[in-house]
Amino acid sequence: MTGSGKTAAFVLPILHHLLNKPRGKTRALVVTPTRELAAQILTALDSMAVHTPITAAAIYGGVGMAPQEHAMRAGVDVLIATPGRLLDHLSAPYASLKNIEFLVLDEADRMLDMGFLPDIKRILKLVPAKRQTLLFSATMPPPIAALTREMLHNPLMIDLGRRSLPAVGITQAVYPVKQDLKKDLLLALLERGEMAQALVFTRTKHRANRLAEQLVKRGIKAERIHGNRSQGQRTAALAGFKNGQYKVLVATDIAARGIDIESLGHVVNFDVPQAPDDYIHRVGRTARAGEVGDAFTFVAPDELNDLRAIEKAIGKRLPQITIPDFDYNARPEGRLEIPIGERIAAIRGRKAEERARSKAKQNGQGRPAAGHGSRHSHSSQASDSRTAGPRTGRSRQRRRGR
Repeated sequence: MTGSGKTAAFVLPILHHLLNKPRGKTRALVVTPTRELAAQILTALDSMAVHTPITAAAIYGGVGMAPQEHAMRAGVDVLIATPGRLLDHLSAPYASLKNIEFLVLDEADRMLDMGFLPDIKRILKLVPAKRQTLLFSATMPPPIAALTREMLHNPLMIDLGRRSLPAVGITQAVYPVKQDLKKDLLLALLERGEMAQALVFTRTKHRANRLAEQLVKRGIKAERIHGNRSQGQRTAALAGFKNGQYKVLVATDIAARGIDIESLGHVVNFDVPQAPDDYIHRVGRTARAGEVGDAFTFVAPDELNDLRAIEKAIGKRLPQITIPDFDYNARPEGRLEIPIGERIAAIRGRKAEERARSKAKQNGQGRPAAGHGSRHSHSSQASDSRTAGPRTGRSRQRRRGR
């Protein structure tokens, strides 16, 4: 279940155990899949520990390592980290996990899948064997549950529900629409005032970029967040969306887990997620902590199988909605997605132009200026001599300087 208070479930007991411990040693490590989730957990922990001496720091990529190094040298009580950046620090002599008493793997289904498993195993080798290990996740597929049992000794499993379902306050609906008219349908809903603010999920980073750009061209304040954006850009986009600067935040699934936005009214699945768990996490960004919200899913004909899998997982058919005066047979206004072949060709073309400009600049700078060549009266012979002969030492020095 999403929005169930999972973070407090592990933060509060850890704070209780660490409260009377000596300071200066890192005794708790929380490993999480995304930068946003790490930052969110740190914010939650700081608010719960505000009247205690307990300190914490977040360790993730996209920002400078120096403040993180300082926190690790100082021995903050709790580290909240993404695997990659944590391992970067652990390759240095100042970083150590030898005092860890509590290890938390948050979003365990993602942390322990094939992509994260090697890093997790490396981290497990660096923490003491005698420790308490906790795994938290809104979903726990059977293969991952089996893997966690291999890693834990006599584990106790606490399940808040028989299966993962969207929160009861979410009104879910399906909007059937052709793939190339999805952008126009979203614009229609936004321009009619159907959604005051919306978190919109796309399948790829390219589609997120293109959709955000085209929304902005239509006068809608929009920003995007995905893995290719810097940490500063991601933080600014999320902050702008939370404070109302942006009406639409376009995201890939990186934002589906751990992003906590209070009173978010609408989530739009611009592309149908291919896994039911991803659907649950996406729509779980609305109707959090007892609130209510709407989750709309745009479904093209080629996505019907994915929709059926979602409906089977949540145990019900989703109502289908059509807008009466929307032209479902209209010609789309421009292309949303540029085919990968065209994108590669454009990148190669830009690189070729850059190489040509660089070569022309080098040739222009390497050529002797007029009037400074041979003083012989036979100009053609002098020109041949300058071209075929060796460059002057002064010219070579200038080239080395560049």
